[in-house]
Parts: sequence; C-alpha cells; structure tokens
Amino acid sequence: MTELTLYTTSWCPFCHRLKAGLERNGVQWTEIDIEEQPEAAEFVGSVNNGNHVVPTVLYADGTTATNPSVGEVMSALGLV
Repeated sequence: MTELTLYTTSWCPFCHRLKAGLERNGVQWTEIDIEEQPEAAEFVGSVNNGNHVVPTVLYADGTTATNPSVGEVMSALGLV
C-alpha cells in the first residue's frame, strides 16, 4: 500500500489543487475516483458522516483527512 491514497472525482477543483501541490513537492499517491468505484464512495461517506466529500485522504496508518491543504498532508507525512 502506498503511504497516501486520495479519494477524488474528476471534476473536483479542490482535488486538482491538492494533487498539483503534492506533485510539486514530489509526493506520490494512489488515486481512487469515487464515481468509478461505488465501494470507494461508501468508504468516503463512512469517514465523513455520510457525506461524499472529496478530496478525502487516507494515510497508511488508517487515519483520514477531509479536504486537507497540501501543507497539512505534507505535515502528516512528516515531510515538513
């Protein structure tokens, strides 16, 4: 499993912003589009009080973050 999994949609501007920032910082991730994978949408809803909020980030330790900034993700990964 990669250290970072991003649950996204293709049309989400916040997802695009997060991915661009992570790419600029050389961070790798696995991306899962919740519109293409219904089970992924269910997972996102389960960690967001029933809401399918993207981006939702899943860290390797099992914790999640909803619509985090690039800085928050970098900090959680110990990269800043």
